[in-house]
Amino acid sequence: MASAHSIDDVIPYTVAPREDTGLNNVKLGIWLFLASEVMLFGALFAGYLLLRVGATDWPEGRTYLSVPWAFTNTLVLISSSVTMVMAWASLIRKDLGKYRLWMGLTVLGGFGFLIIKYIEYSSKFHHGYFPETNTFLAIYFTLTALHGLHVISGMAVNGYLLGPGTKMWQTEPQRFTNRVEAAGLFWHFVDLVWIFLFPILYLL
Repeated sequence: MASAHSIDDVIPYTVAPREDTGLNNVKLGIWLFLASEVMLFGALFAGYLLLRVGATDWPEGRTYLSVPWAFTNTLVLISSSVTMVMAWASLIRKDLGKYRLWMGLTVLGGFGFLIIKYIEYSSKFHHGYFPETNTFLAIYFTLTALHGLHVISGMAVNGYLLGPGTKMWQTEPQRFTNRVEAAGLFWHFVDLVWIFLFPILYLL
């Protein structure tokens, strides 16, 4: 009769940390992925700055954009990062009920952000502001749409971990906790990108 094996015997370092990095493969993988994301957004930010510095006539973001809506969205995303931390902390305390509450609020925060962004986009289209209107709006729509796709991706992962993904908690609670932590790192990155986008596009 074959002996039972843990997941770490079959796929090493899914829970236990690696000897070379001190991280398990989940956390190592998400950090490597986020490094590539930093390069993606970093290149776009650099392109924006180069275009703006070289421009002789650059429209202010406040001419087209709503600072109050953007500020509200900033508060929504920061709050959702807090609820994400609370969801992970609830698993550390082995309280699945609290985890579901906090993760649910995190997903709702993502929905709130997208609703406000939809209102902003609709207002611009109504007034005839499109990516082809000028260089600033082309950059604005590129950066915010790409960021919005990241918000949707994060919500999809968090929604899975809130729903069917919780089955893993019954059999492999530590591995599930690691997955939630990795999802949280991505969500915090999405929040951080917006914290840069807000002042660069809306205030400067």
